Amino acid sequence: MENQYNYYNPEGQQGSAQYNSQQNFNEPNNKGPKQKKKMPKAVAVTGFALLFGVVSSATFLTSSIVGSRLLGLNETKSTAKSTAPVNSSSLTKTSNVVTSDVSGIVENVMPSIVSITNMSVQQVQDFFGGVSQQQSESAGTGIIISQNDSELLIVTNNHVVENSETLTVTFNDNTSLEANIKGTDASHDLAVIAVPLNTISDDTMDAIAVATLGDSTKLKVGEPAIAIGNALGYGQSVTTGVISATDRESTTTDQATGQTTVNDVSLIQTDAAINPGNSGGALVNASGEVIGINSSKLVGSSVEGVGYAIPISDVSDIITNLMNQQTKAKVSESERGYLGITGFDVTSEYAQRFSMPLGVYITDVTDGGGAKAAGLSKGGVITELNGTTIDNMETLQKELKYYAKGEKVQVTVQTPDNNGEYTAKNYEITLGAKSE
Repeated sequence: MENQYNYYNPEGQQGSAQYNSQQNFNEPNNKGPKQKKKMPKAVAVTGFALLFGVVSSATFLTSSIVGSRLLGLNETKSTAKSTAPVNSSSLTKTSNVVTSDVSGIVENVMPSIVSITNMSVQQVQDFFGGVSQQQSESAGTGIIISQNDSELLIVTNNHVVENSETLTVTFNDNTSLEANIKGTDASHDLAVIAVPLNTISDDTMDAIAVATLGDSTKLKVGEPAIAIGNALGYGQSVTTGVISATDRESTTTDQATGQTTVNDVSLIQTDAAINPGNSGGALVNASGEVIGINSSKLVGSSVEGVGYAIPISDVSDIITNLMNQQTKAKVSESERGYLGITGFDVTSEYAQRFSMPLGVYITDVTDGGGAKAAGLSKGGVITELNGTTIDNMETLQKELKYYAKGEKVQVTVQTPDNNGEYTAKNYEITLGAKSE
């Protein structure tokens, strides 16, 4: 019987092998005829088995090679090495994209920010002790916070507008207009100024906006902060950072006396750059809401990236009070009104030592003056004039520059009780002329 087996040729050729199950030993031989010999049966069986095993092994090997190379069977990949076990901990990753682009926020807030130029007259002492007046110019920033029937109202720092002869406000469209002081609070370094609506063009009104105020009581350390202001007087600029701390204690130092007063409003600390000119500008959150009024920058050789802002929620009542005051326009010195008192400053040192309120201590009341007629007497401390905080004689005199003789003003006086406690009482005083 004839058997046929296929095999694999490594050169890519396929062939066959034929084997006869019976062998013919009667074929001619050139050496001459030989005697026919019969193969032993055991040898034949053994040879056939051996031949069958060889052919089977070749067939199996051929099938295995074809399967692995052509069909990709029985392929395994092992990249692991026999090493010691490792910790299976892994980093937590997120697909969220973090961006520092605040251009959209700034674009929405900028129309509510203004630049303020203060032209003031200051007294300058020369080398020989003489005193002369010198005009100076300073720059600051303001925030448009409201509008009434006749005015656009802007909040800023008191030190931005103090000693002003002329205030100029520059809006987002570069239009500049004069402004008047509405109200000031030196102890909290706040002021509200007003620009008459009838001086503002329709185009400018379309280019500006009223700021949105946020809630500074909900601030968290580490959240983003954006400071916008007229840095160095070059025009509006933007700096970014985070809320570094809240409830920072603040102090005010009188440059003339060197006395330091601890303010009753804590400050927001930020590492967003706040430079001269930024004062009165806005500190806003990631939603574009005003959370603070930039007030000062701590400067020193070893200090960097520390700026402060007044929390908007802490002073909202004060700002509202200043907004509702009568707009002030300075009157000529010849027409200016006077209270008719003499006094001295109750400084923070005196206030702590004698448990007195800050203000102007009345040492005498002029006969025939408005204070005498209203019932004021020596020993009281003047602390307010028409809602504006009075912390020294200089502040009182500055406020009186806006009132003419014959006008009436409300004055708050703290008077001592028998037990040493001070009680506030309001007086309506008709201002008189300066006594000769």
